[in-house]
Amino acid sequence: MGIIAVLVAALAGFGFGTVWYMSLAKPWMAAAGVEVGDDGRPVNSKNPLPYISAFVMAILVAGMMRHVFVMSGIDTVGKGLMTGLGLGLFVAAPWIVNNVMFSNKPKSLALIDGGYAAGGCTVIGLVLALF
Repeated sequence: MGIIAVLVAALAGFGFGTVWYMSLAKPWMAAAGVEVGDDGRPVNSKNPLPYISAFVMAILVAGMMRHVFVMSGIDTVGKGLMTGLGLGLFVAAPWIVNNVMFSNKPKSLALIDGGYAAGGCTVIGLVLALF
C-alpha cells in the first residue's frame, strides 16, 4: 500500500505543478530566462526529459515524505496538510531562495518556484495522510 500512496501523492504533486506553472507560465519564463520560440512556448517544450525528471523527483519527495510521516506518526489529514506545508515552506523553499539569490535571477522566481515547493509539498502531504 505504501508504494501506491507514494505514486498517487507524486502524481498529485506533479498535477499541482502543472496547474501552478501553466497559470504562471509567462512570469516564470521571464524570471527564469527561458528561451521562447515564435509560438510563445519554451524552445524545449517538446522535449519529454524535463517532465519525466519532474515526475521522478516528485516520487522521491513523496517517498521521503511518507517515510517522515510514518516515523513521526503523522496520521491525520490536518497533520499531513500542515507537515507538508511546513516541509515546503521551511525546508524546500529556502533552498530555492538561496539558488535564486546566488544566481542573481529576479526575486519573483523565488516566489514562483518557492510557492510551487510549498504548495506541492502540501498537496503531497494531504494525499499521503488520506492513505
